[in-house]
Amino acid sequence: MTADAPTQQFDILVVGGGMIGSALALGLSRQGWQVGLIEGAPAASLMAPAEPASSVDDFEPRVSAISLASQRLLEELGAWPKVQASRHCGYREMTVWDGDGTGRIHFDAAELHARSLGTIVENRNIVRALFESLSDSSVQLLDGVRVKAWSRGQGVELEDGRRLAARLVVGADGALSRLRQWSGLATREWDYDQQAIVCTVRTSQNHRYTAWQRFSPTGPLAFLPLLNEAGDEHFCSIVWSQDTLEARRLMALGTESFRKELEAAIERELGEVLAVSRRFAFPLRQRHAKDYIADGLALVGDAAHTIHPLAGQGANLGYGDVRALLEELERARELGLAPDDASVLARYQRRRKGENLTMMAAMEGFKQLFARDELPVRWLRNTGMRWLNQLAPLKNRIAAEAMGIDA
Repeated sequence: MTADAPTQQFDILVVGGGMIGSALALGLSRQGWQVGLIEGAPAASLMAPAEPASSVDDFEPRVSAISLASQRLLEELGAWPKVQASRHCGYREMTVWDGDGTGRIHFDAAELHARSLGTIVENRNIVRALFESLSDSSVQLLDGVRVKAWSRGQGVELEDGRRLAARLVVGADGALSRLRQWSGLATREWDYDQQAIVCTVRTSQNHRYTAWQRFSPTGPLAFLPLLNEAGDEHFCSIVWSQDTLEARRLMALGTESFRKELEAAIERELGEVLAVSRRFAFPLRQRHAKDYIADGLALVGDAAHTIHPLAGQGANLGYGDVRALLEELERARELGLAPDDASVLARYQRRRKGENLTMMAAMEGFKQLFARDELPVRWLRNTGMRWLNQLAPLKNRIAAEAMGIDA
């Protein structure tokens, strides 16, 4: 950076315009902060409307299970009506079972006096809704350009040579966050030695607005309900997390062979698997920043933590970060504090770190529990699932916690 280069000033700069960063920027602008949002992709590509879906290849393979708590946040930001105007599917029930036993748990929104347990949405539709809302906000969007460097003293340098300064920079730049690396914030991480296979399928039976998940020793398989514009209830998004060697074998199969194995793996709960889209596989790694904050910097979403997808809580943890940081920065504004005030950032970290670690530990425990194949462990696992399924108050309390509502 050259000393005489012009510098544009902001209160807060958010780096990364995905589902989490764009929501944060939108919320900050409504509090009255001068906000800049840096996104590497051109905004026009993120706002392009999706084509109607008539086949499995028309859906985006990356979807999120949006909890009611996350939905409320998006409603407050004015983006949820735009999400609802695009493809989405509220799911009313969830069935989880052990493929190597008889344990099964069934959750029903009606028992919680709720309309749904959550909503399955293609990620691009959430991003599009947020960017449409951003276009009517005071956020200054710097799109189609990436951050080249950042330091507390020198600010942000973009790859096109522009320099930006802000009291607070927020890293929403994903699991491989360069801002986290530049700040020197260390992480605890380990490889699950698993890959998540994702694709879209069409089944002979309708999904009944139910999310299905079957556990096996080599990993869980989830069928998440989708709807197209015509209301066809036979589409599902799958997330099949398998040990790496098994995932590679499945990815190497031809479409017909993969279709048959998938059908068997879900135990034909939805009848035949009639069609399968192109498959993608992602390595699974748990990662958690030891600290979410540094001098003039805060991390949110995957930049701070990544989690196993078996419970579909990744996006919801990120939106929990957004809500907490928004509340702390609103409090700071009311008290006349700067956005980078150390006490403000420390309160954000205290609120989120423990909750995120608790969820990550729970998911790791579930993964390890279902990976064990010893007969006593299998018996305890299945007995516990059957017992929990019969205890409606406890079962519904667990569901309410995941949804972010009061039971």
